[in-house]
Amino acid sequence: MFDNIYVGLVHYPVYNKKRETVCTSITNLDLHDIARSCKTYGIMNLFIINPQESQKQIFIRLKKFWKSDIAKRYNIDRFDAFDIIEFVSDISSAKVWIEKKFNSQPIVISTSARKATGSLKYKEVRDILRRSFPKLILFGTGNGLADKVINQSNFHLQEIKGVRNYNHLSVRSAVSVTLDRLIAEYE
Repeated sequence: MFDNIYVGLVHYPVYNKKRETVCTSITNLDLHDIARSCKTYGIMNLFIINPQESQKQIFIRLKKFWKSDIAKRYNIDRFDAFDIIEFVSDISSAKVWIEKKFNSQPIVISTSARKATGSLKYKEVRDILRRSFPKLILFGTGNGLADKVINQSNFHLQEIKGVRNYNHLSVRSAVSVTLDRLIAEYE
């Protein structure tokens, strides 16, 4: 059984195309699609990790709308998905939030489209996810998590490998593929 799993969508620190460390903006589409994937795979909470107050205000406005009666009538699935989203300013705040709930620090699993030395295979991370302690899986926006995030993680998941050399999924797609490979039970 898979439980006590959290997902963090990191907007800072991430890289841009020039491999500079930047802060990206939240998008309505990311919030909806990733929250629905998380709900589908039993994720406890989705943390939107962004230090900018202006981005927090945008998130609050979006959440206010998507938790309204109008939104509930318009699209109940999006209404329900917003229940699991929390906005925090940094990864440490997400870890503290989880620790308060479980009285235990979560282990952190980072992801990336880049190859990284020491990355674990999906089967290895799947075995970790079956354990009872809390787990936080981090996904980067922009051009991926900054190396310092990966280096501070307890584990790093290998990149998603397609069938060709092209490797640039949207973060929404990467979350869905990753959760399916880690959590779904296939016969």
